[in-house]
Amino acid sequence: MSLNFIIIISYVINFARVLYLSLLRFISAELTRGYFLEHNEAKYTERRERVYTCMRIPKELEKLMFFGIFLCLDAFLYVFTLLPLRVFLAMFRFITLPCYGLRDRRLLQPAQVCDILKGVILVICYFMMHYVDYSMMYHLIRGQSVIKLYIIYNMLEVADRLISSFGQDILDALYWTATEPKERKRAHIGVIPHFLMAVLYVFLHAILIMVQATTLNVAFNSHNKSLLTIMMSNNFVEIKGSVFKKFEKNNLFQMSNSDIKERFTNYVLLLIVCLRNMEQFSWNPDHLWVLFPDVCMVVASEIAVDIVKHAFITKFNDITADVYSEYRASLAFDLVSSRQKNAYTDYSDSVSRRMGFIPLPLAVLLIRVVTSSIKVQGVLAYVCVVLFYCGLISLKVLNSIVLLGKSCEYVKEAKMEEKLFNPVLTTTPGKPAGKQQGTFKSSQGISTDENGSTSVTSQPVHQKDNMPSLLVTSNSDQFLTTPDGEEKDISQDSSELKHRSAKKDLLEIDRFTICGNRID
Repeated sequence: MSLNFIIIISYVINFARVLYLSLLRFISAELTRGYFLEHNEAKYTERRERVYTCMRIPKELEKLMFFGIFLCLDAFLYVFTLLPLRVFLAMFRFITLPCYGLRDRRLLQPAQVCDILKGVILVICYFMMHYVDYSMMYHLIRGQSVIKLYIIYNMLEVADRLISSFGQDILDALYWTATEPKERKRAHIGVIPHFLMAVLYVFLHAILIMVQATTLNVAFNSHNKSLLTIMMSNNFVEIKGSVFKKFEKNNLFQMSNSDIKERFTNYVLLLIVCLRNMEQFSWNPDHLWVLFPDVCMVVASEIAVDIVKHAFITKFNDITADVYSEYRASLAFDLVSSRQKNAYTDYSDSVSRRMGFIPLPLAVLLIRVVTSSIKVQGVLAYVCVVLFYCGLISLKVLNSIVLLGKSCEYVKEAKMEEKLFNPVLTTTPGKPAGKQQGTFKSSQGISTDENGSTSVTSQPVHQKDNMPSLLVTSNSDQFLTTPDGEEKDISQDSSELKHRSAKKDLLEIDRFTICGNRID
């Protein structure tokens, strides 16, 4: 019995010793265990690049935003500076036309007709805005509860995007209806109905922006600043609705354009709020420092939300930070192409289509607020107004020159010059596209070498409608149309002709998708 007990005790001791040694060995292994990251080098390199991408996003995004905001400023200043002068020149040509005789079939050039229409719409809407009482609107909104104002502000933001997406269509329809060649079959309801629709749109959009500015003004003047805090926190809700969606390059480009337009509009709204508040306090400069912290909070929240949103979108969709340089080059391309002799649109309209920024309603509201806030009395006051107008023209010209120079630089860096100068081939009826000779129409002339290749000495004129077109394939086409992860063999020979790819080009994306991430 005692022998069995001794054997059992020895077994227990041996088991405990083995267990103890195993435990020590396990703990020692956990403390001294090593691993080699280079065995999965690709994975960790990718993770490091993602971190670097997130660190680069604020810089690259703000460079795009900075360039885009100055593009919007250029289009906005155009309404106050060059548009009145262009309208005056167009009216002068119309009045003095009988003195020189009718040498042209058109009384006015299409661009002059569009300028006159913009000027007339601006003047009519400005006088219509005099029937809207800003003070009554302010007190009506101020009497609402905080939660009502929060809902109203969100509804106004949605309504602004919806009406902007339809407003440029109305204006484009008016411009084309007024300048369409008369020999074509009439397929429209007439210029006057389109003009009335345009006036109604600009007026309603101006009122909508006025309500936005009034709501923001009420938030600034609230005692506990709770409404302003709620409105700023609403920007962070935008992150939740964006970062968890799948984005392609084109979708992100459209979102970037929308953010540029939204940030510039907010700056103008803050200017209107400051003007109204300074008027109420008799232009006391001390009150400006009271408004300064709230203005900084609004601007800082917008910048923070945009940075966080774009950083996580690029992270979740494996998009590099270099894509913002492509977006900036595309915006620069719009500016450079609008300066060409045969440009098909004005630059301010190009910005409207690209970003959804329509300067006419915002300009009407700003003129209305400035004229009601600042009283001009006496000769000296009118001299100051003239000097201020000359200063605006100087600012517009300087801004345009700098933007044009930077745009040319960005286009060259992106190697997109060929998109400016490569003409479009058209096939003649009855001949297949493959057998069409490489002849191009230009405004000055063409030259053909011994190998049959054609060089163009100036910009091509507009080609006829309803005719299939071919583009000369270049590296810039690949730059803007080749998606990530998809490899294509693109020929370097510039004489080879191909049909345009069905993929969306960044240069073809406009504000039709401004309200969402949909790409038609």
